[in-house]
Amino acid sequence: MFLSRDEIASLCRTPQRARQAAFLRKNGIKHYLDAYDWPVVLRSSVEGTAAAGKQPLTWTPSKVA
Repeated sequence: MFLSRDEIASLCRTPQRARQAAFLRKNGIKHYLDAYDWPVVLRSSVEGTAAAGKQPLTWTPSKVA
């Protein structure tokens, strides 16, 4: 379900948690920080799923101009 700390370290190529978070933020990989400030990455964020290919819903106003 989640990447292990070793997998995140190899993905980011650094064992330092601050640099890992910066790498993930810079590359647009969805993550969150746990209570100890270690980045947590869902496996589906990296590997992708069939649902990831769908376009996001956009808001369209219903008011007629």
